[in-house]
This record gives sequence, structure tokens and C-alpha cells, in this order.
Amino acid sequence: MNLEGKVVVVTGASAGLGAAFCKMLVTKGSTVYGLARRQEKLDALGAELGSRFTGIPCDVSDEKSVNAAFAVVKEREGRIDVLVNNAGLGIFGPTEKATVDEWDQQMNVNLKGVFLCTKAVIPAMKAQNAASGFGGHIVNISSVAGLMGNPNISIYNATKFGLRGYSDALFKEVRQDGIKVSCFFPGSIQTDFFSTAGVPIAGNPMTADQITSTLLHVLETPDNYLISEIVMRPLRPQG
Repeated sequence: MNLEGKVVVVTGASAGLGAAFCKMLVTKGSTVYGLARRQEKLDALGAELGSRFTGIPCDVSDEKSVNAAFAVVKEREGRIDVLVNNAGLGIFGPTEKATVDEWDQQMNVNLKGVFLCTKAVIPAMKAQNAASGFGGHIVNISSVAGLMGNPNISIYNATKFGLRGYSDALFKEVRQDGIKVSCFFPGSIQTDFFSTAGVPIAGNPMTADQITSTLLHVLETPDNYLISEIVMRPLRPQG
């Protein structure tokens, strides 16, 4: 896909990977809509990126909020070419100390949020495929925690394993509609994620820019070429 002039929606856009994705996409000439809960962060990013970026306050776990956000994009642009489901959170700790609220938070953002945003774009992408022969591209950001279980992150593991299964099934469901589905499984990345999760990060993590370069490669592949899953890790995580 040539990203020049394409309409892209990125969730979790206010910081970390999401902000890095938005910056790269704007430099490639895309019109980018960033969804996040923090209006002030979106405003700051918009001031940096200029008119090709629009921040829309949105709680991806809330159906009304998601539908309202995507209605704005569809009304303004008439199409959605790429969706990057990046919003996610982790709350780590022993299972016996985990709360129902912590379970609900992670399930609602990491799985329900992906479902709601994906459901919002598929009709538009199917219509685009009918008109032009290619519908669009959905990229889901999972984690290596979606490939292997680890102690003290069992709830997070469950959401990311679930996201892998959802992505695999979705890919098979919509491939004949000209819609690509890719799922990323990154290891440790230098973002605010680990401070929110309450655990230390590896001593030598990957950077957001490195993951962004992989996203660019995956999005720019030819229309009939799909990278459905990709695993990324730091070679020497402890340095």
C-alpha cells in the first residue's frame, strides 16, 4: 500500500507506540486520526504533527465512544484505509491478589476495544474492496505474552492470547473481502507501559521507532502480500 493520502486510525495514540506510529504515518503523507482518552496529550501531538493529524478523545472500551469517533472519521473522509489497534494496558501481579476490576480493565481495553474498533471499520473496508478491489489493513498490537504464559501476568496473558486467536480468525474471515489482518507480538519496548504495569523493564529493550519501522514495512507490502503474524524481540534484552 502506498500510504500517501491514505486515511489511518491509530488507537492509544497519545503516547508511546501510538504516538510514534502517528508521527511516522504523517511523514508518509497519510491523514491520521489518533484515538485516546487524554485530550491534552492529543492536543500536544496535534500541535507537533500539524493538519494531517486529528486527535479524537475516545474510550475504546465504550461502544458509544468508539462509534462516535469512527463516525467523525467516516463523515470527514468517506473511507478508512488502515486501523492500528494499539491501545492496551497491563496490570501485573499474583492471581490471588488480582481484583475483578483489574480483570475487567484489561479485558475491556485489550480485547473488547479491538473488537469494537474492528467492527466499526469492516463495513467501510468491504465497500472499498467492492469499489477498488482492495479493502484495507487492520493491524493488532499483541505481545510476546500472547505466545507464552508467564507468572504474575496471567490476566494480561489471557487478553493477548485471546487477541492472537481473534486476529487469526478475523484474517480468515475477511481475506476474500480484500482486507488484510496482521498481528504483532513485540517483546520489551521502551515506553510508559511498564511503569503503568508496575514492573521493571528489561535493561536493553527495543525502541518505539524500531517497532514503527516494522509497521511501515508491513503496511507498504503489495496488496496481495500479507504478513499475518510477526514476532519482535530485543536480541540482548539485558544488555
